[in-house]
Amino acid sequence: MTNENTLLGTGELSGFAALGITGALLKATHAAGFTEPKPIQTQAIPPQLEGRDIFGIAQTGSGKTAAFALPILSKIIALGTKRRPKTARALILAPTRELAVQIEDMIKLLAKGAHVSTALVLGGVSRFSQVKKVAPGVDILIATPGRLTDLVREGDLVLADTKWLVLDEGDRMLDMGFINDVKRIAKATAPDRQTVLFSATMPAEIAELAKGLLKNPIRVEVAPHSTAAAEIVQGVVFARTKQKRQVLSTMLADEAMKSVIIFSRTKHGADRVTKDLERDGFKAAVIHGNKSQNARQKALNDFREGSVRILVATDIAARGIDVPGISHVVNFDLPDEAESYVHRIGRTGRNGMDGIAITLCDPSENSKLRQVERIIRTKLPIVADHLGSPDPLRNPAEKNERFEPANDRNGNGRRDGRRPGGENKGNGFGKKRFGDKPAFAGERKPEGAKPFKGNNKRRFGGKRPAARAA
Repeated sequence: MTNENTLLGTGELSGFAALGITGALLKATHAAGFTEPKPIQTQAIPPQLEGRDIFGIAQTGSGKTAAFALPILSKIIALGTKRRPKTARALILAPTRELAVQIEDMIKLLAKGAHVSTALVLGGVSRFSQVKKVAPGVDILIATPGRLTDLVREGDLVLADTKWLVLDEGDRMLDMGFINDVKRIAKATAPDRQTVLFSATMPAEIAELAKGLLKNPIRVEVAPHSTAAAEIVQGVVFARTKQKRQVLSTMLADEAMKSVIIFSRTKHGADRVTKDLERDGFKAAVIHGNKSQNARQKALNDFREGSVRILVATDIAARGIDVPGISHVVNFDLPDEAESYVHRIGRTGRNGMDGIAITLCDPSENSKLRQVERIIRTKLPIVADHLGSPDPLRNPAEKNERFEPANDRNGNGRRDGRRPGGENKGNGFGKKRFGDKPAFAGERKPEGAKPFKGNNKRRFGGKRPAARAA
């Protein structure tokens, strides 16, 4: 009788069975809808089962969670259920609470019926309940670095028995101020641990730092660095900041935007966008760092269940949301870090589905737009231009202009005074204000000119003022 895990007529293993996943775990994986491995899983699972460290790079939504979870589950199931108190056999670190919750949900799904215990350790919720959960020992602990460091420091958790360490979204982890926490945590784990680091982006300087945590790792890369999934259609809409509210409301009136995440650069901005949407007749939920964990989880659950179709978020949600069927991502503001753009738009177009990502760009954000385009190695096509172009829906193949921001700087780091119309109205440093020459100390200024403000050498003829008497 031909087994469902073999190629018909050949007797060769296929799917996850061919990667080394067997028994109850294989059945649970199939029951969860995982039948054909994704490229990152095909390349990463076998060497992990062999005990090798992994340095993995893959675009968001490509299946990284299952790529590190399945090998760990396979090893832990083989060990049985006996655990020492206050210990964790495996530790998975995540940069945000939402991502940690999502990882635990995935592990529970893959390990259904396998008697594998999990626990979450993260800020914003009761510390007492977390200490109680880890007291008897757990198989897999999913945590954010801050709260985990507190528990280890106070003796509520011991990591000496931790044989598997995973850093998910490793670049963000090391780049968010968690570097020292991660180093301390890694040092507290078993010396012979297996370490896995996965990320969608990996700047060179962060990659060098990460190498100190991995031993002779196998590098797995299934997509070009910092690229988005091919299923995502991207575009940019040029609009000034004051126009963005109207542009967004017009867009959301389209019934095709069934499930939408709107990213704002700041917490205050996210609240403002949410209030504006509600005034315009749209129901929206909001997630950002000032919200309690319960409020954030409720907003996410309402969005996942469809009771609200619009979720407004800061970059805290850029790497922690995996909601099926998100049709659109809208960047109301461009992010400060270009790499965050990749993670933002990765909330759509997941698991092979189509998605649309639209960025609203004010001229002052033009430099950020160029940085994003360098990261993703392509120019974003112009969907619409509300800045006065005679053809608001021009073909980007014919003309793809970029608008210089008014506060652009020259090579000396000073404002060069350019405006979109090219008129030079002065740069605030004296030049052009009083003619072609700057108004240095000792030079006669035109009648009525105001004195130059600021405590610098120009004002005092090359010398700083004497210190005031005490």
